[in-house]
Amino acid sequence: MGQAEIAERVGRMVRKEIPAAAAAFLTEQPLVVLAAADDAGRMWTSLIAGQPGFVRADDARTITIGGLPAAGDPLRDALQNTRPVGLIAVQPQTRRRMRVNGTAEPISGGVRIRTAQVYSNCPKYITRRHVEAVQPPSVPRARRATVLSEAQRRTIAATDTFFIGSADVEGNPDASHRGGNPGFLQILSPTRLRWPDYRGNSMFMTLGNISANPRCSLLIPDWHTGATLALAGTAEIVWEAEPAAGAQCWIDFTVTELVELSDVSSLRWGAAELSPANPA
Repeated sequence: MGQAEIAERVGRMVRKEIPAAAAAFLTEQPLVVLAAADDAGRMWTSLIAGQPGFVRADDARTITIGGLPAAGDPLRDALQNTRPVGLIAVQPQTRRRMRVNGTAEPISGGVRIRTAQVYSNCPKYITRRHVEAVQPPSVPRARRATVLSEAQRRTIAATDTFFIGSADVEGNPDASHRGGNPGFLQILSPTRLRWPDYRGNSMFMTLGNISANPRCSLLIPDWHTGATLALAGTAEIVWEAEPAAGAQCWIDFTVTELVELSDVSSLRWGAAELSPANPA
């Protein structure tokens, strides 16, 4: 990729400990995204929501999440056992984000993560949003399938944000963010998606994982309704096709299973302010 020197330099910012600024950032968040494999080895990416303060750093190596994925989410049961996880916290209002990889163990009503990698990212490609309303909690409704419906394809075609969970050959997950102008997540068929991989911070956490382990997952949030669409499947890097403007390559994703959940979050977000870093 011609970015080895940059990767070596930015890799030094990855640490095991949680900086004080990152700990303060976590306590402000009303939602986080978690990536992990279920007992069958399928990767899933899930949203966990709660009142600010439900995520906290207990010490320099420990994060407690006082909540679980919504009922019907594939990771809700999986997190009843100790397993490696990836976490990303994104604050749309400020375009700030931080990522944590480590091992989660179950606790009453949530999980406790022992950190192995902690780092922050630049605000590139994050869409700015503000909370406009908070709805009373509702019981989520789950819909499972293996093929994307027409309504789900319309949601995907309109999205400017999704999250991706990937893992290395040893099964250590990472959760990351992808953003762009609506339409950047393309629909090739009811079971196949494609997106341009825009140049990021040169850490290659996601591309490196996909090149070594094709199993991954996507999470597409509906910011207006609090629903989520979780897709499990496999991904491959496409070098042969001409990259889109601002992209290094294409990623093709094949859907094997999906779970659509309503009312995962009670937050209702306002209009999107697309990142100025998004390629046209």
